[in-house]
Amino acid sequence: MPELPEVETIRRGLDKFIVGQTIQKVTILCEKSFRGDKKYVEGQKILKIDRRGKALLIQLENNMWMMIHLRMTGQLIYVGEEKFAAGHPDGGFTEKMPGRHTRVYFDFGNGFQLFFNDQRKFGFISVMDELGIATDPFLTKLGPEPWDMAPDDFYNMLQRHKNSPVKAVILDQSNIAGVGNIYADEGCFYAGILPWRHCGDIEREEADKLLEGLATVMQRSIDSGGSTMKDYVRADGTKGSYLEKFAQVFRREGLECPRCGGIIEKTRAAGRGTHYCKGCQK
Repeated sequence: MPELPEVETIRRGLDKFIVGQTIQKVTILCEKSFRGDKKYVEGQKILKIDRRGKALLIQLENNMWMMIHLRMTGQLIYVGEEKFAAGHPDGGFTEKMPGRHTRVYFDFGNGFQLFFNDQRKFGFISVMDELGIATDPFLTKLGPEPWDMAPDDFYNMLQRHKNSPVKAVILDQSNIAGVGNIYADEGCFYAGILPWRHCGDIEREEADKLLEGLATVMQRSIDSGGSTMKDYVRADGTKGSYLEKFAQVFRREGLECPRCGGIIEKTRAAGRGTHYCKGCQK
């Protein structure tokens, strides 16, 4: 699943191509992938693209919204004067559109189109009004993002889960939004905290460092275009470079720790593959 920096990279990439365009027609090839009535979308100009956590939010001229969640295998492919792709490539980026995994597509006129591909059909596009956005269960349960969370609030949140492993707590989107497996590992390394430590054992100074680390590593990833995973590319079809340039522990098991020279190890914590350095994480 694309994590917050990848979704933000997608938002920024598509912003310059579809904002200001009018959706002339919506074609739904899989009913499961489109929730709502397309009549509220057709004929409407796109005003802006926002993001909340890992969801894209597209505002239309009639004050309706489309929430797009890519989930595991979602793709957004824009075909205009040039072709731009975002999400998980499974061959759809090079296929003639609509492709075998196209579930929904939008016509802007002049041959310009936006395709929503989803191999496993876990992703969705949901049409809703302002009240729907304000009350949507997926959106309302999201906690604040790392850069929007005060240190006091973050520390108090950890203490409310004092018997839980810190990695499990920061992966819970209701506690803090947008943190996925990559950035949980990198944030814990930044703070020098072992991911399976109980939150109640984390000192205030360590908590402050962890919050700073989560914000820092995620911003670095956004600035570098997202993580370079085998099945992720950014809006212009190129891969992000975070893992290659900035990752300190994630997917680096068996290599030297850049901080202490020890060997990075991999285990499981919070039900996820977890990378750490036992030499400099306490």
